[in-house]
Amino acid sequence: MREISYNDAINEALSEEMSRDDAVFLMGEGVHSPAALVDRFGTERVRTTPISENGFGGTAVGAAVVGLRPVVEFRNAAFLLSGFDQIVSNAAKLRYMSGGQLTIPVVFMLSFSSGLRRGAQHSFNPLSWFANCPGLKIVVPSTAYDAKGLLKTAIRDNNPVIYMRQGMVATTRGEVPRKDYTIPFGSAEIRREGVDVTILATLNSVSMSLAVAEKLAKQGISAEVVDPRSLVPLDKKKILSSVEKTGRLVVVDESYETAGLASALAAIVAEEGFQYLKCPIKRVSTLDVPFPYSPPLEDYMLPTPEKITKAVRETFNTKSR
Repeated sequence: MREISYNDAINEALSEEMSRDDAVFLMGEGVHSPAALVDRFGTERVRTTPISENGFGGTAVGAAVVGLRPVVEFRNAAFLLSGFDQIVSNAAKLRYMSGGQLTIPVVFMLSFSSGLRRGAQHSFNPLSWFANCPGLKIVVPSTAYDAKGLLKTAIRDNNPVIYMRQGMVATTRGEVPRKDYTIPFGSAEIRREGVDVTILATLNSVSMSLAVAEKLAKQGISAEVVDPRSLVPLDKKKILSSVEKTGRLVVVDESYETAGLASALAAIVAEEGFQYLKCPIKRVSTLDVPFPYSPPLEDYMLPTPEKITKAVRETFNTKSR
């Protein structure tokens, strides 16, 4: 199978879906790049907008209501906060408020930049805010294969979808088939089989967790790495099945520690899979401080392989109940 970059996989998905359905169009900040999409579909369907997130976010919702399928690019997840009301008050609620008479097929593509030294206003992960808003679907592709398959699914969905990229992941490469394919939402992937501990990880934390699992295997600890791929809907069955097998859980996510996604995922297992647990759940999250410019300080606040390893070892050092 050929290997392409994560971003090329996204562009392929866009090109294929725009060819398949004339209602699909791309708009947002800086979408003139790559030029191939502009050359193929023209500026009517690849629209670069002013830096006005509230404006083009609302335009996208209106376009979706009248039957189009916009894909909206926000250059940074933090910028989306300027259009927050359009997403949580309009996109997420109009289908419910209309009694199902309206559909809102819009994809909001976001990217956050933790680990890339971009400071307090450009680095944090706001996903937990959107996960707390019923009506939105949320996907978190961690590989090039998932980036393409989940985006195609998102474009075809009749509900608003938050499609989250992480800057560190966007630079990776992976195997992607040439054939048309989609990945259903709510379908977690077991990235590595194991029997001693489950590591539940998202986005860049997946590759870190796999590297940790590889090292732990040489030390006699078999870690299973589970990638949820979508957070809303969530594949609780596969997550609970893994915890039932291993009896231990470490949740790794770059949301903030307080009220973050790791907390929500841990709570689900604590409520619905408590009988499987041999010891308390461990979380590895971002510390509750604004992002610094300093590389050593940013590394200190983020999940790292060392922190994941420490959390796994602590689950073994805790007396089984």
